[in-house]
Amino acid sequence: MQIGNLANRPCFFVGIGGSGMMPLAMILAGRGARVSGSDRNLDSGRVPAKFDDLAARGIALFPQDGSGITSPGQLVIASAAVEDSVADIVAATRLGCQRATRPELLSALFNDSRLPIGVAGTSGKSTVTGMIGWILHACGRDPTVMNGAVMKNFATADAPFASALIGNGEAFVSEVDESDGSIAHYRPRIAVLNNVSLDHKGLDELRTLFAGFIAKAETAIVNIDNDEAALLARQRPAAQITTFGIARDADFTALNLVEAPFSIGFDLAVGGNPPIPVRLQVPGRHNVANALAAIAASVAAGVPLTEATTAVAGFTGLRRRFDLVGEAGGVAVIDDFGHNPDKIGATLDTLHAFTGRLLMLFQPHGYGPLKVMRHDLVEALAARMAPDDILVLPDPVYYGGTVAREVTSADIVADLRAAGRDARYVADRAAAAALLVAEARAGDRIVVMGARDDTLSLLAAEMLARLGEGGAGATT
Repeated sequence: MQIGNLANRPCFFVGIGGSGMMPLAMILAGRGARVSGSDRNLDSGRVPAKFDDLAARGIALFPQDGSGITSPGQLVIASAAVEDSVADIVAATRLGCQRATRPELLSALFNDSRLPIGVAGTSGKSTVTGMIGWILHACGRDPTVMNGAVMKNFATADAPFASALIGNGEAFVSEVDESDGSIAHYRPRIAVLNNVSLDHKGLDELRTLFAGFIAKAETAIVNIDNDEAALLARQRPAAQITTFGIARDADFTALNLVEAPFSIGFDLAVGGNPPIPVRLQVPGRHNVANALAAIAASVAAGVPLTEATTAVAGFTGLRRRFDLVGEAGGVAVIDDFGHNPDKIGATLDTLHAFTGRLLMLFQPHGYGPLKVMRHDLVEALAARMAPDDILVLPDPVYYGGTVAREVTSADIVADLRAAGRDARYVADRAAAAALLVAEARAGDRIVVMGARDDTLSLLAAEMLARLGEGGAGATT
């Protein structure tokens, strides 16, 4: 896609509040484009603070009724969830506006940058992107960062939804999505591949997409703890590949892990150099792997190893990635983005490294992914749930449109109950949350998991408030 000079270009985002749309809109606005947009969640009053943040950045917001699209000179960017029948798209078609999808525009910006660093993989993309962005920022490289999650290091009271960072340096760091196949549009100089596992697509298609992605890079940073990623790495010339792993014979290796409830330490071995002690402010073995990827990518970008390891210790995490909301009555409430087998498995492994019952609310992120993941999701949950853990599944998130409901939350619960786990189907999310609040006792950890729904964070906060009130009343 040819985008030309964006300075003062009028750009209209249909679905501007989406996790992939909002940071892209921020980057364009920061580069001088005249950005405006609409969102059905704005019209329905969902998560108003997000739209207040956009407005504070000088981005004009309109109802999703076509009123914001008035000139054929506007570039109209639509999220994948927006159908052609939406009034804004009808207006854009009538006026003959240039159209772009989010990945088309993002990949054009990414490919035009001087140092494109792409982060791919089924899990961990947002965290690794945030870690690389923080390392480069802390080391004075002034990067631009496109993330699908809010980076706590860059969030402030005036800008609470910091899922983008706009810099003037060479690096453009972005997570790259395989779910819609758009990963094929990106041309990274440095490519990170965290892992390959089921989520939206089958493994054969994923292998093809990820293999094509790392083949384009001058340097590909690959996780050899993941068998599928390691296989793809072996298919490339050794000079192109930098490997990382935990207790493996990798270029970047983590040894002597020491876990804590909300942090983790390890020794980093690179080549024949003496091990470097690293302490992260985020927990779990999966975050050690994420840190290895980020350090290796930053070194490939020219950051000295010692500076990169010092900087990563300052990374404070992402919102909705094992995010401690608070504690009340001896019960901790954690907000987490876990929605596929790998992510959920990593969260449960991290929590079960320490004592305490888990009360989990998992809202699936769609009927289609639930069908693809059914077997692996049930296997991951059944293997990790302790006998006294409780898992409650409401219906999947649904924003309208036509969708086949071949596999439902009730099916997942039936599979887990057959495996002897305490899983419960409660269709209404508020009732599911109220059940867990009523069940909670001191020493428990409540975990709210799911993707594609910003109101899950509000739900977690409401559950914490109910706990503080002694658990009385319903949660909304």
